[in-house]
Amino acid sequence: MEALVARGVTKRYANHTALDQVDITVPEKSIFGLLGPNGAGKTTLIRIINQIINSDGGEITIFGQKLNPDHVGVIGYLPEERGLYKKLKVGEQLIYFARLKGLSKSEAVSKIKAWLEKFEIKDWWNKKVEDLSKGMAQKVQFISTVMHEPKLIILDEPFSGFDPVNAQLITDEILQLKQKGSTIIFSTHRMETVEDLCDDIVLINKSKVILEGTKKQVKAHYRTNTFTVEHRGAFSLNGSLYDLIRQETLEDDFHRSLVKMRTTGSPNQLIQDLTNVTEDGRRELDRDRGQHPAREPVPAAHR
Repeated sequence: MEALVARGVTKRYANHTALDQVDITVPEKSIFGLLGPNGAGKTTLIRIINQIINSDGGEITIFGQKLNPDHVGVIGYLPEERGLYKKLKVGEQLIYFARLKGLSKSEAVSKIKAWLEKFEIKDWWNKKVEDLSKGMAQKVQFISTVMHEPKLIILDEPFSGFDPVNAQLITDEILQLKQKGSTIIFSTHRMETVEDLCDDIVLINKSKVILEGTKKQVKAHYRTNTFTVEHRGAFSLNGSLYDLIRQETLEDDFHRSLVKMRTTGSPNQLIQDLTNVTEDGRRELDRDRGQHPAREPVPAAHR
């Protein structure tokens, strides 16, 4: 069963079409990346899924059922614009949100205490939100999103406001939630996060879906087999396997080269061949041509 299916979803405003016949399919128990530039329509789609606004056309199903008010209890939503009440204390605020999601007070207290302990913030229970830093408030907002164990979790820029340590903490929790059976949709501008976490992605631009598929499918379709290599000592390459597009000197004997693989082999092959050049003391990957050693090649990026 798919966690979420949208077919022909359209949203229009007076002089603007925010979504134009949008189709997406979110596999169950996956991490799904909702990508696109600002103004593309991502937040509009998220608000329709959460029934904050209505669409003008199309249909959305969640776990096989047409979107309806009962789905509020199976969705956890972390909006980009955070929605905590600054004057309320952390504990009473989380209890309030948990009750809105259908938990009893005793269930809410139990789950909230477990999450506060997991994040090592038990002493925050009686702190007012206005006394918390942005990153601290983010943790509270994340807890409010997932404490009722929703089957579908929607995270809009979840890492905003976090330092690297806490960003990794939230990343680990997202992976654990997936392992426990949740489906996660998240919208982000951090492409390294998409690379690390997502199983499937969709790209929306100017209100339309322009790309959808598994991460592996998308990378295979659009990859150019072009790599940036930083290394000491200049080198040339076997022309039958590689094109040396550009080589520049950064400083002293340190260089940056742009290398394109002629075949669709694994990037590991390039690393192996460069390592062989280093170990064998030859400039050419063609064993019969090289005379000068290249040293310490370090593949730095893939395009």
